[in-house]
Amino acid sequence: MPSLLIRLVLAEVTRWYAAGVALFLALQLTDALSSTVANLITYKPALSTAAGAFLSLAPSFLNRSLVLAVPFAILLALARMQSDNELKAISAGGVPPLRLVWPIALPFLLVAAVTYGNANQFAPQGMARWWNTWYGVYNMTPPPPEQLRYTYAPPGALYYAGKVITPPGSDEAQLQGVMVQRGQSVLTASTGTWNTRTRTWTLLAPWETRPGQPPRALTGPVTVPQTDRLRPAIIEVEQTTTPVLRARAADPGLPGTDRREAAFTVAQRTADPVTPVIFALAAGALGLLLRNRAAAFGAVLVFLVGFYALWTTMPGLARAGAVQPDLAAWTPNLAFLILAAALAWRLR
Repeated sequence: MPSLLIRLVLAEVTRWYAAGVALFLALQLTDALSSTVANLITYKPALSTAAGAFLSLAPSFLNRSLVLAVPFAILLALARMQSDNELKAISAGGVPPLRLVWPIALPFLLVAAVTYGNANQFAPQGMARWWNTWYGVYNMTPPPPEQLRYTYAPPGALYYAGKVITPPGSDEAQLQGVMVQRGQSVLTASTGTWNTRTRTWTLLAPWETRPGQPPRALTGPVTVPQTDRLRPAIIEVEQTTTPVLRARAADPGLPGTDRREAAFTVAQRTADPVTPVIFALAAGALGLLLRNRAAAFGAVLVFLVGFYALWTTMPGLARAGAVQPDLAAWTPNLAFLILAAALAWRLR
């Protein structure tokens, strides 16, 4: 009898969950569809090209929908059963309220597995296809990847470039805001090039500064040896697969902000798939305490707004170094896990 009653609750939650996933998918796809149709009318690409670009966003949208629909489904399902006195009947049938929380949460382990694979593989590839497709439609070359604030300090020297631009398939990178210090000489230039085959930097129209002497403009370009390797250029994290981000996070030659951003994104792609289970625990405990549907709708908004506030704040703190990347990625889940524990204690 208790197992039958639990199955009834799961069936109700499943119906609401399917509706919630469809709702959140529709809300996200509507905005993307409007921009796709506008570009289709303006630039007249092949219909298959526009459709392919549009569908490339599906993995990212699906992940968000699978997560956001969890509190929506559980809170509204339990509120409906509460208002119809079905939960009272279940409790009278020998199933205490707290005993319902774990059975509600366990099926969302499957959702966690789906979102994990999506977040680490298909969503980044889809975002890269989206941008590359529309650059082709606009008849534009995608901007070459770039690295900001490059620094290399071998013994007795210092190399700095404000920006390193790496055109795909080229042996030369473009340098902007260049400074080279070797011994007593400091060379500065607005632009330069990095030849990866000869392992040299060439500074265009540089100025040279020496101790006790005024800066002087040098005639012609100046080439200096540069023994560091040219690392893969930084691509937006949302378009980068997890193995590449792990390598980026472990590269001591990259700026700290880039390494921390990569480490945070790797951790987030593990933490976010756990969110459906955490949501299910917290929403299950809260839903069993609510008494009407109006309160359930309000709780859904509080859930999503509270989580979104934490979820959008943490990346900036992690990138700035104010919070460790792993801790920042897991903070939203930890906050809602504490909430789930407090609600379970109250429900007890």
